[in-house]
Amino acid sequence: MNPLLFVLVFFAPPPIKLWLLRTFCGAQIGRGARIGWFAAVAARHLALGEASEIRSLTIIQCGGDLHIGRYAIVSSFTLVYGAGDLIIGEHAYVGPQSLINCDEPVRLGRYSAVGARTMIYTHGSFLPFTEGFWVRFGGVTIGDYVWCAAGVFIHPGVTIGDEVFINSRSVVTGNIASGTVAEGFPAQPITTMARVRRNMTPRRVDAAISQMLRHFNEAILARQYGISAEQDAAGSLHFTFRGAPYQICCIPAAGIIPPLDPARRLLLLINRSDWQPPAAVVAQADFISMQSDREHDPVFHELIQFFKRYYGIQFRYRN
Repeated sequence: MNPLLFVLVFFAPPPIKLWLLRTFCGAQIGRGARIGWFAAVAARHLALGEASEIRSLTIIQCGGDLHIGRYAIVSSFTLVYGAGDLIIGEHAYVGPQSLINCDEPVRLGRYSAVGARTMIYTHGSFLPFTEGFWVRFGGVTIGDYVWCAAGVFIHPGVTIGDEVFINSRSVVTGNIASGTVAEGFPAQPITTMARVRRNMTPRRVDAAISQMLRHFNEAILARQYGISAEQDAAGSLHFTFRGAPYQICCIPAAGIIPPLDPARRLLLLINRSDWQPPAAVVAQADFISMQSDREHDPVFHELIQFFKRYYGIQFRYRN
């Protein structure tokens, strides 16, 4: 990318950034993709998937291809640089203040995340090679459903398998097999995901949704907005937000469906496959298909973002 164009993209308002990248770089940009204020990207080939986001004050300069999958997020204050490719899978997340060197290819899989201040290097050297000192190159591959917690450092040439958790502040110097929980310096396996992950039945999913709804009431409605919500025996929340009456209700996998109040703005959390919501519903999130309506309603937006931020739950848009 021309340096002048890169500067223009950096200072342009977010909607103009996308126009500049489409017009002058041939970028493929999906519906709802966003680039925040004082952020810029440059790559040989650029593709931003549907509803993907590069947040404010982030710089990405790749000499190779940059592909950010659907619903993926690169958070603020992140720096990406190098001559290689950066491929980020759908629903993936790069935490704030992370640093990624992609002189060799870096791949982050589907539904995977690296936490705040993660560092990924594909090139390690400083002391002069011609005087006998070492140099190391190697791409980094991170599989699907991987969570690298805050402050993880990943060395060149590392491959991390699928369904892996690496605890915060770990230093990954070698490959990590699929299904592993690891931590330390250097990171070593301490258990397996199969031992720590619960088997979720429909009834357990109902209980999980009820627990998250109670937490949403406490953390967002009460603390953030000062709203006192009433919670009935079935777990539904009734409250008023900016003068509008709301009901948030879970539709369980089996049993009695709580009464729905058509006089309120209905937000539904559905865990039943054979049930059709009434026409009066404002928005819904389906925990079977993992699809939701778009977040036009302000309370529904807070709810979906709460699920993502606090519990790692991500939905695809229904339309």
